[in-house]
Amino acid sequence: MTQTTNNPTQGPAQHTTLVIGGTGKTGRRVAEKLTAQSLPVRIGSRGGAPAFDWNEPAGWPAALEGMDRVYVTYYPDLGFPGAAEQVGAFAEVAVAAGARRLVLLSGRGEEAAQRAEDRLKASGADWTVVRASWFNQNFDESFFLEPVLAGELALPTAQAVEAFVDADDIADVVVAALTDDRHIGRTYELSGPRLLSFVDVAAELSKVTGREISYIPVSDGDYRAVLRENGLPQEFADLFTLISDGRNAHLVHGVQEVLGRAPKDFADFAREAAATGVWDVRS
Repeated sequence: MTQTTNNPTQGPAQHTTLVIGGTGKTGRRVAEKLTAQSLPVRIGSRGGAPAFDWNEPAGWPAALEGMDRVYVTYYPDLGFPGAAEQVGAFAEVAVAAGARRLVLLSGRGEEAAQRAEDRLKASGADWTVVRASWFNQNFDESFFLEPVLAGELALPTAQAVEAFVDADDIADVVVAALTDDRHIGRTYELSGPRLLSFVDVAAELSKVTGREISYIPVSDGDYRAVLRENGLPQEFADLFTLISDGRNAHLVHGVQEVLGRAPKDFADFAREAAATGVWDVRS
């Protein structure tokens, strides 16, 4: 992705966007879609120039220089300790630097994420909040890729359901929010078009891969033990509460509201992902 530079011979850039997490699941797509509209983008990442790191606030002003809007994503999750404070501090720096237009990726039903939303709003920014369900792309780009390849999704969700949403739909909503002032001061909740259990997900993945992929329910304690063994934060287990307690077991319609079309179904995502070969298992 081409990054912006400040060239005094060209005058100030218009509607220049810092995309935090611009190499991630939604950030990469947002950056690509903005670039396709000939809108300048700066990738906010540790490898960017200038670099952006949530844990290095001294570098935030350099990353924000020349930017007038920001897509704000937080890693690993807004529900983690300290996230709200960091997001609030960043929003204040951004507004002071002239980047008043902030679009925050948040999560459905996450109380801690909503604290981060409040901190961002308190900065005086022109804000939009996009609350998303769990991503389809968790199964081919990150958390669940290895389990899918292994043929077993061993997770603490029992028969609970989730309305998985596609990262491309999220990116389309975010781009609309970044480029259309009608979305200022709005909170949108996004989901896919139907509720699926992990048994349903395993069946869809089995169908498109041509091999058996099973869902195996495990206890919260057993899952936490696996996280400890792999050196991963225990907070990842807390995120499954968003599914297992049923708080998000209903559809929402932000994609339709913003884009005027239905969201992508998980079956369509799975068929397209399978065609790339990402789930092919070679001996």
